[in-house]
Amino acid sequence: MLTSFTLAFVFFGTALSQTIIHPCDKRMFDSEVRFCRSAFNKSMETSGYWQGCAWPAVKRVYYDLKLCVDGKAAASLCLSRGSLVDDLFREVHQEYFASCRRIQDPPPLIVAALIAPLLVATLLMPFVCTKLVTREF
Repeated sequence: MLTSFTLAFVFFGTALSQTIIHPCDKRMFDSEVRFCRSAFNKSMETSGYWQGCAWPAVKRVYYDLKLCVDGKAAASLCLSRGSLVDDLFREVHQEYFASCRRIQDPPPLIVAALIAPLLVATLLMPFVCTKLVTREF
């Protein structure tokens, strides 16, 4: 009897402790992330981002920003609340990476050139198999 009460207490105690949601300290997040953003802004100013898409050249700086922001979000208990982190990176993308092209589909001629050999091979396969099976030795 004591064992069942102990198990019930442990089960419900564990379930209740996992449902506690700690509040996100937005003020702390904003003040801490200001340091990350400042360092990123300084690095981006020297990259010449205004002349075109700076993405390949600034991967490392962007990764450093991500690590810094993730660390500050975890410290301020805002890691699971994606909107603050997402909003920050949305601002960064709008400011620094707006000139980067979006991925576009290739022209129809290229798509046709890639698909045509597969289509021809698929259509010829029954004829080749029939010829090999009915061939006399």
